[in-house]
Order: sequence, then C-alpha cells, then structure tokens
Amino acid sequence: MRELRVIGLDVDGRHIICEGPDPADKYTLQVDDRLRAAIRGDRSLGQTLRDKEVKGVLRPRDIQARIRAGASVEEVAESSGMDITKVERFAHPVLLERARAAELASAAHPVLADGPAVTTLQATITSALVARGLNPEATEWDAWRAEDGRWVVQIAWQAGLSDNVAHFRFSPGAHGGTVAALDDAASELIDPGFERPVLRPVAPVAQLDFEEQPQPTAAPVEEMPAPAPAPAPAPAPRARRAKAKPAVPGWEDVLLGVRSSGQR
Repeated sequence: MRELRVIGLDVDGRHIICEGPDPADKYTLQVDDRLRAAIRGDRSLGQTLRDKEVKGVLRPRDIQARIRAGASVEEVAESSGMDITKVERFAHPVLLERARAAELASAAHPVLADGPAVTTLQATITSALVARGLNPEATEWDAWRAEDGRWVVQIAWQAGLSDNVAHFRFSPGAHGGTVAALDDAASELIDPGFERPVLRPVAPVAQLDFEEQPQPTAAPVEEMPAPAPAPAPAPAPRARRAKAKPAVPGWEDVLLGVRSSGQR
C-alpha cells in the first residue's frame, strides 16, 4: 500500500488533495461521513456505511445468475438494495431466455410409463383442464434453471379460490424434446390413470364394552292422603227473643180489687 500525504483542500471544500511518493502524483479524497468517522475513530459508523455500500453492489452477471435461477426482478432489487431499474436492465435478456424455454417445453412430449406421448405438453394440459371445467387460456407458464443446469417448467392455474402449480423437467432434444413430471400435480395433468399413493390405513380404535350398570332406583315415596277439608262452621242458632206475656191477675185480685203488683 502506498502512503499518501495531505497537501491541501480543494477549492470546493469537499475534497482533500493528496500526493503520493512522487510529487507529480496528485489524488483527491472526498470528505464524507466515512472519512469524518475514521478521523474521530468511530469504527462502527464507518463499518455500517461500508456494509451498505457493499450490499448495493451486485455485478451484472450475479444479477443474471439469480434471475436465471428463478428469482424475480423485485426479489433481486430488494435483497441487494439496488434500484429496480438497474436490475431490470441486466435481467431483461435472461427473462426472455426463460420465456423461450417455457415456450419450447410446451411443445415437448410428456414422458409416461410406456414412453413419450404423441401429443405435446400444451395439448395434454389443455385437455386435462377442459375436462375439469377450467379455462386453459388462464394458465401461466414459467421456466428457470435448477442447480444441475436443467430447465424446470412451471404451469400455474387457478381453480375456484385455490392456486395450483405443476412442475416438469424439460429436456430439449429431437422432435421437441421431452418433459417429465416432478410432482403429483404434474403427473395428474399428463396421465389420466395416475393414482396418488394410498395412505396407510389407521387401525380402528378398539371398542370397549362397558356393562350397563343398574341405575339406583329411588325409594317409593308414600303418598300422604290429602287432609279432608274442614267442615264449614254451622251458623249459630239465632236467639229467639222471648215475647213478654201480659200478667194475668188471679181471681182473688179480681174479686178483692187487688193489682198484680200487690197495691190496692
């Protein structure tokens, strides 16, 4: 590493002028936050800014490698911190390459148990979707290169509220090449007789025979006779008022002229 010596400040005030071992070699150093942090000895700030700068630097071939492996422009821009327009500029030719691979795969022949089919993958999938009452024009095709360098083709479609995808491995070759199913969804599309593996049955749960326990009966409750209604009180006999009888004078009183009271 060659050592530089500070000889002054540029007229704009934003650059430091330095010179190397040879006085004829002049250099300028931008005065930014990293330089100020380095002068203060603040390593954390300088490291953070450096990491941010390194994160935003992605070579064009690295961008294209990620796009070719199946990443989208948005995913590469977000993960690298680069502006999406810069990523699009280098990703465009690779996206065309992926679209071309998907187009070639649609004209390839599906590999069945007895060999390649006569019909193409496009025709086979169209028939399978029509049989399910779906629109084959609503499918989306894509392709990318796997880690082994071979093409993987994806067909996406929607059935009701569910999103479905099927994956094939595309092998270019004579007469359009061949495609082999990579998952059950792909096998169902190209092979009407495909059956999913039967799941292992679950042993039935043993039924425990519980003896019916006699239910305790409640002791009979002796019903008490209802009390007889009390007789209505008889009306009290009405007291008869004695009639006063006139006193009848005795015959002696009549003869002698004596009153009943004894007065003469």
